[in-house]
Amino acid sequence: MPQPIVWQCPSNIALVKYWGKHGVQLPQNPSVSFTLQQACTQMELRYTPNGGPAWTLNFWFEDQPNEKFREKIAQFLRSQAPEMPFLAGLDLQIRSRNTFPHSAGIASSASSMGALALCLSTLASQVAGHAPAPAEFYRQASRWARLASGSACRSVYGGATVWGSTPAVPGSSDEFAVPLPTALHPEFADYHDTILIVSGAEKSVSSRAGHALMQGHPYAQVRYQQARTHTTTLVEVLANGDLATFIEIVENEALTLHGLMMNSSPSFTLMQPNTLAIIARLRAYRQATGIPVCFTLDAGPNVHLLYPAAHEAPVMAWVRDQLAPLCENGRYLPDQLGAGPILTNG
Repeated sequence: MPQPIVWQCPSNIALVKYWGKHGVQLPQNPSVSFTLQQACTQMELRYTPNGGPAWTLNFWFEDQPNEKFREKIAQFLRSQAPEMPFLAGLDLQIRSRNTFPHSAGIASSASSMGALALCLSTLASQVAGHAPAPAEFYRQASRWARLASGSACRSVYGGATVWGSTPAVPGSSDEFAVPLPTALHPEFADYHDTILIVSGAEKSVSSRAGHALMQGHPYAQVRYQQARTHTTTLVEVLANGDLATFIEIVENEALTLHGLMMNSSPSFTLMQPNTLAIIARLRAYRQATGIPVCFTLDAGPNVHLLYPAAHEAPVMAWVRDQLAPLCENGRYLPDQLGAGPILTNG
């Protein structure tokens, strides 16, 4: 019996946002992200030959059969049949669990589809009897992750990651993500991300539907150019440690994302009153203390606080005292910049 393949893959938080796509899961603009450390999906893939030409799939999430997730994965595998002939004649059993609550406002599709792509890449190597060079292995995993869930391609790498073709990063591509080619400035090397859970409710618009809103959006082309410019500047900032410019770009990107949803047709308002209250308190705190803490948002109401590790003690004291009361059930999740996925067996 082959040994199980087990990958732990983290989620990521976009600093320059990917919003709008074309073709088959291709981005309209480049994006830049930080890979997280604590918010991970742990996925185990077991496979056995079944003596037939077809593959089968069983899927468990948090130790419970989950038909909705099983069908999503099966649909992805069927769509990639020409690229995955190694699946033929295998019975696949996948067990998946998250280290964070499913409703915590963290991109679980990024961590889960990243983990799936890594498991499949390892399986392909085992069936072939040889492994590709590491760079090629991760490039393939990133590409498959992108096809399963766009932003998942960034979770295949640790640290800062770029997805989308940009002159600022040699070797960048719309087809897969790449790690930032230059070392992070020490200001960013141990950055923290404290995730404030304003609401754990399901979003009123899915990411897929949200991306579709950019088709025909009156500000689409201006937005894509803004993101290209922000990507170029942010790549430089991550190397030179310019915290003031980092804060300006990251907060502008978050508010631009929500502004695009609010003036699309149909329109959606995903921020909630406590989202705005947290942003107001954060800006007042930053001005009063000089601590370079800033915020970003995904396509939802929850707030990610970003700050250097050197300021962890005062920031966390402030979070407990001033911001936790604005969170749903006082809930927040401490996290930080992570080193990327880990193969624990396989």
